[in-house]
Amino acid sequence: MNSWLTRRAVIKAAIKAMGAGMCSGALTPAALPAALPGGMHAETVAGPKAAAGGYTGPHGPGMPQEGPDTPKLAAPLSGRGFTAEQMREIKQIGVNSVLMGGPPMPWRESQLQAIVDKLKTGGLALGNMMIGGFPNVLYGRPGRDREIEEFKASIQAAGKVGLPVVEYNFYAHRAVEGYYEQEGRGGAGLTAFNIDRVANLPPVPSEGVHSLEEMWSNISYFLKAVIPTAEQSNVRLALHPNDPPIAVSRGSGQIMASFEGWKRLISIVDSPANGITYECGVSREMEIDPLEVCRYFGERDRINHVHYRNPIVRVPHNDYTETFIDQGENNMLAVMRELIRVKYTRQIYPEHERALDYDRMVGIRNQYPGGGGYTGMVYDIAYSRAMFQAAIMLERGAEWQE
Repeated sequence: MNSWLTRRAVIKAAIKAMGAGMCSGALTPAALPAALPGGMHAETVAGPKAAAGGYTGPHGPGMPQEGPDTPKLAAPLSGRGFTAEQMREIKQIGVNSVLMGGPPMPWRESQLQAIVDKLKTGGLALGNMMIGGFPNVLYGRPGRDREIEEFKASIQAAGKVGLPVVEYNFYAHRAVEGYYEQEGRGGAGLTAFNIDRVANLPPVPSEGVHSLEEMWSNISYFLKAVIPTAEQSNVRLALHPNDPPIAVSRGSGQIMASFEGWKRLISIVDSPANGITYECGVSREMEIDPLEVCRYFGERDRINHVHYRNPIVRVPHNDYTETFIDQGENNMLAVMRELIRVKYTRQIYPEHERALDYDRMVGIRNQYPGGGGYTGMVYDIAYSRAMFQAAIMLERGAEWQE
């Protein structure tokens, strides 16, 4: 008998059975045990347990899944609005935790609760929201105390809806003018940076020029005011490193453009609520060992969010390319293993996806030259999932032996 016809017949029969099972609720493949070693749970493929008379023999251990004691891979949705279809696109690739930009300050509990409730209808949880809109705080200008009060009100609203992490930036000016597109493998789009493109740009009048110590003074004033509110609200703040990590941008110093700066930040207020976004990509852009960075902040419980990407560096800080996640200088498996070792349990976001032809065909909305879309994100999520599962098995190996 033709083997292809045999396989096709089996597939058709399976599809027919699947349709019947979906109607009756009786389809229950038991490919994975309900509870995996280490307390983690495998998602069932099609609902409740097998009907009486089904297979009751032994099963394999399956692959490690996310649980309370593991990191969670995350994907972005737009805080300005998202659809049921967009939630399905996230859920279908095995992602249960999302991040997004927040509304203008001050955030209101009702605003955030509506977002949280809508995400629940798609089986998703909100793990991180970016906050912005406090220029007077950044530049130490009159009006910063009002912005601080709005920031505190926003943190309180986040706490009331169970949002665990609020991320923010602290730039006088972000040197985005230095980005340009490079062509990668097969014509894919990569994002490159070179300091020569920004070295002679003048200050922006609305921003002014601010010394490094002035910026440190401004963030110290800010953190001492807001961290007690974050602690009371059970919310962690995550400051993203300066990216690009050049020392000076349009005349102003950058406080988060060095490992020493990152260390100094968490010393201003000694609290888990005062943490960083651990960026293995920016670490490599500075040619600082990302494993050393992970250990330093992870052992102190100051990694409140993670960005997971992989550049190739020509000149530390000043000249590099954000390439495919599997192609840069970082050992991404080693990074993931270190996150498991330090018992990190919050989000890992494989950001800055590369531009692939399929995304170009359907349309890309990306702020970075050479940046991609959904297909590029799927590639990064899948790669990161493999790194996650391999890291769990290597770090907790005895639990996964059959």
